[in-house]
Formats: sequence, C-alpha cells, structure tokens
Amino acid sequence: MAQVYDSFNRHIDYLRISVTDRCNLRCIYCMPAEGVPSLPHGDVLRYEEIAAVARAAADMGIKKIRLTGGEPLVRLGLADLVKMLSQIDGIDDVALTTNGTLLKKYAPELKNAGLKRVNISLDSLKEERYKQITRTGELGDALEGIAFAKEIGLNPVKINMVVIRGVNDDEVTDFAHLSIEKGWHVRFIEPMPFVDNTSFSFVPINEIVERLSVFGRLEPHPSGNGNGPAKYFKFMRATGTIGFISPMSECFCSSCNRLRLTVDGMLRPCLMSSSELDLRSVLRNSGTFDNIKLCLLEAVMAKPERQTLVRGQSQKGRAMCQLGG
Repeated sequence: MAQVYDSFNRHIDYLRISVTDRCNLRCIYCMPAEGVPSLPHGDVLRYEEIAAVARAAADMGIKKIRLTGGEPLVRLGLADLVKMLSQIDGIDDVALTTNGTLLKKYAPELKNAGLKRVNISLDSLKEERYKQITRTGELGDALEGIAFAKEIGLNPVKINMVVIRGVNDDEVTDFAHLSIEKGWHVRFIEPMPFVDNTSFSFVPINEIVERLSVFGRLEPHPSGNGNGPAKYFKFMRATGTIGFISPMSECFCSSCNRLRLTVDGMLRPCLMSSSELDLRSVLRNSGTFDNIKLCLLEAVMAKPERQTLVRGQSQKGRAMCQLGG
C-alpha cells in the first residue's frame, strides 16, 4: 500500500471530511448566536464527489476518514455516504463526530452502512448549563445518543468536552468520574480561537490534570483507535480512559497526520491556517482520478511545519462549524 509523507516527514493517513456547514445547535465557542450564512446548495460537494476524493486519497495511503460538520447528522442520506466510503479498498476506518442529539435516530442505519465509531461533543452534564452552552440543545437527547451508540456497538464512544474557565470547568471531575463509574472515554479539549471567541479563557491541560488528582494517579494508556493528537490515560480502577487535546498550551503539530476537506470542496492542509486549495473546481472541471490525487498531494506538501496562532489571537475567516474541526 502506498504511503505519503509531507515536507517534514509526517506520515499523512487521515482525512477529515465536513459534509455540512449546518447545525441544529449554536455552541458558544463554535458559531455566533445567529449562526453563519449557509452555503448555496450548488457549492456543497455531492456524496459522489466526496467518494471520488476518498478513492484517490486511499490510493495514496489515506486509511482513516472522519465525517464532521457542522452537525453531520442534519444532512440527509448520510448513511449512503458511509456505505460508499466503507466499501473503498484501503479505507479501514470510517468514524463520525457529532453532538449526539440525533444519534439515536440514525445510529442503526449508520452502523449497518459501515460506520465504526463515534465521537460525541458534550460540554456539560447539567441540563440548564447544557442549554446555555448550546443555546438550543436538550441534554437528554445527547445522553440518549451516547447510551444508544454504546448499546449497538459503535465503540469506543468518545466524549469530547471543551473546557472553558468560568463556564463549565467546575465539571471536569464529574466527567472524569464517569470514566470510573460508567466506563466513559472522556477527552478534555482546550478551545481554539475561532469566530472572535477569545473572551473564553481556556483551562490548560496541566491544570485539569492537577484537578483530577483527587481520583489518584493517571497512568498512560495506549489507544488502539487514536487517529489524532489526544494523549490517553487511565485511572487504576477505571474501565474508561481520559484523553487530553491541548492545541493552545502544547503544540502537537509535529505529529499531525491529516488533511481536511471542507463542505464546499476546499482542501485545508492545516486547521489553524487560512490556506486552502480548491478541489471542487478540479472535481467539476477535469475531475480525473489522477488530477484529484495531484491536488491531494499538493495539499500534503503545503502543510506548514506548525500552526502560528498564540493565546489571545483569534483566527479570522471561517467559523469552526464551517471547517469541521
């Protein structure tokens, strides 16, 4: 099987694909309260176009695909895309990031189509606070989605908590306890500066680790399904794990293994850079397998050595919901 490396000898084997810029929630760190203008329908990649990109990516060594949004479950027929992707030779892992509120409805058909596992964004275990953070969401819907995903075997179900000082950081021990009590796989994430959200003060991972010391020592834990920058640990008596993703306090660019495809067909070599390559034009003009591969390889070679954002600086341009994280 082919393998591809970027200019800094990083092995690129992971493609994140945003399938929609729309979402049924309005999380405070992700988009403005009024949302963002939706793309015209004609600018959004068709499933057949996404599958064409995935086939070319697989031919150059991409093995893992994660579907994101916005909220991917608001796009109709997502199971059709999952089936297309799961049948591509060389793709051995198709996963999904979701807020979980629609997961109970769609999880069975997604699993039958070939979805392997899910990451679920959940930033509070308190009903009113969850509604405040998401502006529109119901905590019960998300919790039902988590339970159902585990029940039907979309494992490991990973729970992503974006920790914001003064908003939900008092709940980190509650989330961590669920790795012991219920076997949850919890990941604590530092918020990244998008849509001028620098008023949110992030809690550095080392401070979170200190708070979790009430449960005892965290032991390093290898993760067989880790495609990204998370570092995993485990409490001695826990069946679940604790992960940390620290884009602001620690730079993990040296291990970056991914490309991103936006909903409108732009290839983004780095999440925190505004640099993009127009793959949609390639798909809708020449559209050949070789031309798609050449564009993907160009994006690989355009990956910067590291992101350049610093604390207190906000990335201009697209909101997080338009990039897929």
